[in-house]
Amino acid sequence: MSLDTPPPVHMPYAPKNALDDIPAARYALHSFYASKMVEAEAYIDENDPEKKRLYFASCNGLFQCIKSLMSFEDEDILQALQKAKQGNGIASEHRRKTSSFTSKLAGYVSGSNSAIENMTPLERHAELIYAETLIEKAMLSVAYSGDWLSLLKEVLNMRTTFNIYQALYKYITTTDASAANGHDLSIDEDLRSGVYFGYGLSSLILSLLPSKVITIVHIFGYTGNRKEALDVLSRAGGWSDDNAEPSKSSSQGGLRRLLCDMLLVTFHLVMSLITFDGINIDTAEKILRWHFAQYPDSVFGLWANGRLRVARGKPAEAVEFYIKSIESQSQYPQLHAMSYWELAVVYISLWDVPSSLSYWRKLESESTWSRATYMYGIAACLLQGNASGHEEAKELFKQVPGMLQKIAGKSIPMEKFVSRRARKFMDQGCRLVLPALELGYLLSAFAHTPPEVISKHFLPEIRRNLVELEAHKGRKGFYDDLCLCRFLEGVCLRYLAHPDADSSPFLTAPTIEELEGMLADETSKKAALAFKDVFRDGPKIQWDHHIVYQAHYEYGRLLSREGKLDEAKEQFQLILSGKHLEVGPSGKKGKYSLKDALHLQAHAASEALGKRPL
Repeated sequence: MSLDTPPPVHMPYAPKNALDDIPAARYALHSFYASKMVEAEAYIDENDPEKKRLYFASCNGLFQCIKSLMSFEDEDILQALQKAKQGNGIASEHRRKTSSFTSKLAGYVSGSNSAIENMTPLERHAELIYAETLIEKAMLSVAYSGDWLSLLKEVLNMRTTFNIYQALYKYITTTDASAANGHDLSIDEDLRSGVYFGYGLSSLILSLLPSKVITIVHIFGYTGNRKEALDVLSRAGGWSDDNAEPSKSSSQGGLRRLLCDMLLVTFHLVMSLITFDGINIDTAEKILRWHFAQYPDSVFGLWANGRLRVARGKPAEAVEFYIKSIESQSQYPQLHAMSYWELAVVYISLWDVPSSLSYWRKLESESTWSRATYMYGIAACLLQGNASGHEEAKELFKQVPGMLQKIAGKSIPMEKFVSRRARKFMDQGCRLVLPALELGYLLSAFAHTPPEVISKHFLPEIRRNLVELEAHKGRKGFYDDLCLCRFLEGVCLRYLAHPDADSSPFLTAPTIEELEGMLADETSKKAALAFKDVFRDGPKIQWDHHIVYQAHYEYGRLLSREGKLDEAKEQFQLILSGKHLEVGPSGKKGKYSLKDALHLQAHAASEALGKRPL
């Protein structure tokens, strides 16, 4: 089927012929991915005026869900939620009528294949879309609702979704096992790709849950096997570690093959910020290269190519792709926010603070997701720049605490952090040390900063602040500032000694400034000393206790790269133990900023020790 020519849609609609719409759904999905979002949605609406078609409802819900989760605008989320509910209702009308939902669910939980085997192909597709719309509805409700009773209801919906996906996946694997060549041709690829997508997504979600929650989840018979999830998602396109090209063409992988590939790329390039297990940047690069040849103007593909360049330690190249992603479509300007965010962070990693400032301003004026964070980004860049921006920064810091919002009834952790920093700025006489550089660290800019930027810009800026601090011993917040500077210095030295494992090697001969990073043993020792200084002075910190915990995490990563795995594990376990690491024996501080995120990272690092470089 040509993706340039829309296929005819049979009129009037007959539910028994619902699967005839799959070619039209494939055309709409590929058009949407190719940055023709308005055309794709118009095609669906024009050919389904009564909103009865199973696969058109599926497309509508998916389109709105992707848009809303990328823009995080309230209006988009509400519209997506409406479409997901509408699609769920249409899927219910197409599901098998001969058995009650309760008996179906009992069949799923018991592990029986009979419920799925006795369905017609259409009923299996309806079951699949019912599960898809449930998971869309749950994710969107969590993103938008502040009602905890509503949230509990969505958790139950997720359980229903997992049951359906497990049952469909078991049906496919059992049927394949009895086929002569291990692949039953009676199961169409469109169903297969949908089951692979849903089962893989469910397993990935479960694999990211904290260990305490996983224990509870196992009681209900669910597993979060990440390796299996990634393998299942790869089957839709025929991807393997041994081959650069997929074994299936774009027309062979089924309707949701594109979604499976997008999920794989997103996992490897985005989830690498919080986990290590299963991350493979080479796989993401391979999939993106293949898709980019077919969709050179895709807003999603261009954005992902930017993320790939960031992961490879080439932020200057990433800038080009993010700007192309913005320019690729103007139909949905709210989607530009994801590129604005990336550019704001990338420019910090290039130490181009004025350019970072310009994108924080764009976010603040055009996006509603977290105005507190955007305002703080503007103020931090102004303060990091020169004295002329100090008064504007001061006014913005005053506003930040009043801009906090809640998602699913809970405050956004980064907003709570920037609110505390803004209050600290006011409490200590309108002063913060290295605010833009600290923000860059928290947003993962350091891992992908070129070594010459660390040597020529980051370290000199940090050491200049350390010299200035020596002249102000005893002032309010002195040890907070000292520990922050020494911590950031330690992180810089760690990355010079042991660059991120996924970054590309030097393309040219290193400069004199970069040689500091080539003397790994000496630089590692300097990094360790910086972290140990933080541990020594941590009990004297007044506000920023999180620095001590982050120092233990980064010191653990340094030890792991030196091959001292047992000592590294001790550092990660200290964080996870709940011990109060920033105080002496006489007191306890309790909570600290961004604790949950750090625990997630420490757990992931502990699990990955010895398996891959951290």
